[in-house]
Amino acid sequence: MIVKKNYLIYAIAAIGCAAAGAWFQQAEKAPIPAPKAAAVQPGGPVDELFLAQLNDAKGAKQALAQWKGRHLVVNFWAPWCGPCVEEMPELSRLQAEVSAKNVQVIGIGIDTPSNIADFSEKNKISYPVYVAGMGGTELSRKFGNNQGGLPYTVLIGADGQVLKTYLGRLKFDELRADLARL
Repeated sequence: MIVKKNYLIYAIAAIGCAAAGAWFQQAEKAPIPAPKAAAVQPGGPVDELFLAQLNDAKGAKQALAQWKGRHLVVNFWAPWCGPCVEEMPELSRLQAEVSAKNVQVIGIGIDTPSNIADFSEKNKISYPVYVAGMGGTELSRKFGNNQGGLPYTVLIGADGQVLKTYLGRLKFDELRADLARL
């Protein structure tokens, strides 16, 4: 009798774990609604992004305010993140497609300057890549990335409004459709 009772407890625990795993997997793939109020209030994440001065992959300090007035695809990534690396060639192709349409892709790397410089030197990336270190994780959280997962992408309108966020590897058909609506 005790043995059957233990099997029942184990079965219930296994079902609970499977359900939790399925929920977390689905939650990771779903786009996260953009925190609209934070985008427009002074001192919000968009303002913080434009106030930032980050080194590019070659070590030169760059003001991100140079991208004000453009639609932005801001991609938080790291060289050690497999899905981040997988989507970079497609982000490069996207940049070539949309550059004439007032759209700019930028990458914010969450790693050491030397790792990002080494990665950028070995890989052809056709959009600007900046080094934010662990501060990039905190900035992505301010854009709604509460899980701290990578890659994390934010679509910002030319007016400074956060239009959409994407957690996990991008679905480029969805992103292109979102960009077409701008």
